[in-house]
Amino acid sequence: MTVKPLADRVLLRRIEADDQVHGGIIIPDTAKEKPLEAEVIAVGPGKVNDKTGDPVPVSVNAGNRVLIGQYAGTEVEVDGDELVIASEDDILGILE
Repeated sequence: MTVKPLADRVLLRRIEADDQVHGGIIIPDTAKEKPLEAEVIAVGPGKVNDKTGDPVPVSVNAGNRVLIGQYAGTEVEVDGDELVIASEDDILGILE
C-alpha cells in the first residue's frame, strides 16, 4: 500500500536511538522515549495560498533527516511499518 500525504503533511519513519549510552549503560525498552529523529518518506504538495490558489511547496524532501517533537503527528501502520504523518509545522529542523 502506498500513502501520499495531502496538503502540507509529511510521512515520516522514526529513527531509533542507540540502546547504549556513552558510559556503557544499556537502556531497557520500558525506559526509552520516542525518538526525536526521523526520515522523510513522502511529502504532500503543500498548502494552498489563499490569495493565488497555488500550492506553497513544503520545505523538506523525501530522504531528509529531520527533528520532530516527541508527540508530533499521528502514528499509522502501513504494511507492517510504523510511520508518522505530521504537519510541516511539527518539524523542528533538518539535519545536515
